[in-house]
Amino acid sequence: MADETFPGWHGTTIIGVRKGGEVVVAGDGQVSLGQTVIKGSARKVRRLSPGGYDVVAGFAGSTADAFTLLERLEAKLEATPGQLQRASVALAKDWRTDKYLQKLEAMLIVTDGKDLYVITGAGDVLEPEHDIAAIGSGGNFALAAARGLMETERSAEEIARRAMEIASDICVYTNGNLTVEKIGG
Repeated sequence: MADETFPGWHGTTIIGVRKGGEVVVAGDGQVSLGQTVIKGSARKVRRLSPGGYDVVAGFAGSTADAFTLLERLEAKLEATPGQLQRASVALAKDWRTDKYLQKLEAMLIVTDGKDLYVITGAGDVLEPEHDIAAIGSGGNFALAAARGLMETERSAEEIARRAMEIASDICVYTNGNLTVEKIGG
């Protein structure tokens, strides 16, 4: 299909919240094509264990592209066990400079329980302010909700779940079918 007529895949909200020594990554399950929900139960948050070190990753964007990036991240983590920042920077560098990887359309949130990063195809490895990272169609809604909830007594998981609930009420490309992974604490 020509780009002008293809409605494009939409739908994902991923949030990472760090609070009280734990980090939670939560993602919804919706995949949409134009105005149609194609699937409501996609799993966009995964636990990786390269070299025996747990890492949780959530992705927004093209699924095939995201899996390619997750495989590359796993390889980088196997080469530098326990060094998430180094592996993330190496992945971002490859993503930015490799002609094949440059065409990939996805974003990642990754954490090892201490560090929390957003990795983009522009070569960015961003450590979010306020201990919250959010990506995808409803990312800004979830981010705003989570920032408002950080001052409460809620745990990281409670904040992530409530922020995703709020985002799903606002963003038509986000649903309430969550995958939640906790690490640290």
